[in-house]
Amino acid sequence: MSLSKEQIAQRIAKEVKDGYYVNLGIGIPTLVANYVRDDISVEFQSENGVLGMGPFPFEGEEDADIINAGKQTITTLPGASFFDSSLSFGMIRGKHVDLTILGAMEVSENGDIANWKIPGKMVKGMGGAMDLVASAENIIVAMMHTNKRGDSKLLKRCSLPLTGVQCVKKIVTNLAVIEVTNKGFKLLERAPGVSVDSIKDATDGTLIIDGDVPEMNL
Repeated sequence: MSLSKEQIAQRIAKEVKDGYYVNLGIGIPTLVANYVRDDISVEFQSENGVLGMGPFPFEGEEDADIINAGKQTITTLPGASFFDSSLSFGMIRGKHVDLTILGAMEVSENGDIANWKIPGKMVKGMGGAMDLVASAENIIVAMMHTNKRGDSKLLKRCSLPLTGVQCVKKIVTNLAVIEVTNKGFKLLERAPGVSVDSIKDATDGTLIIDGDVPEMNL
C-alpha cells in the first residue's frame, strides 16, 4: 500500500524536533504542520514573510490576507510575526532555518534536486527554492516515487533544470524513506505492505539495501 500525500507529510513530521525553525515548500510539505506533535515547540517559516504558521484553517474560517508562499490560506499561532521578503531571505541565507522541507520533480542519487521547471511549460520563476537549497543544511524532500507515466523520479542524474546541487539529505516518498549518501540512495524504511523489490523497480538511481528494511511507523 503506497502512502497518500497526507501520510507522507505525517512521516516527515517525525523528523521535526523541538525548537526547530522549519521552512515548508509548496505542495505536500505544507501539510506537515498538521502532524507535528503537540508536546514540542516548532516555528514554521514561509518565505513570503511569515514566522509562526499553524495548520490550515477550517472551511469558513479562512482569512484571505494570511497566506503561505503557495498562496494558500493558513493560520498563525500566538506570537506569529509578519515581515518583508528581505528579512525573510535574511533568515534563509543566514542559515537560521533548521530544516527545509521541499517538493521535487526529480532527485538524483548524489542529492541534486530539480523542482522548479519543466521545459516548454510556462513558469513564473524559481522563486525562493534556489535560496533555500543553497543555504539550508538539512533538506528533506517530499515527493511521489514515480510520475504519472510510472517513470522513476529518483534518478542517477536529473533530466530537468536543477534547483540545487548535492543538497538533499533525505527523501520521503509514497513508497519509502530514503537517505542520500555518497554511494547512492540508501533505503531506510518502506511503506506498509510495500516490498523492497517494488521499491527497487521504481528507483532508477543506485539503491543501497543494508539488511532487513523495516516498515514505516506512522
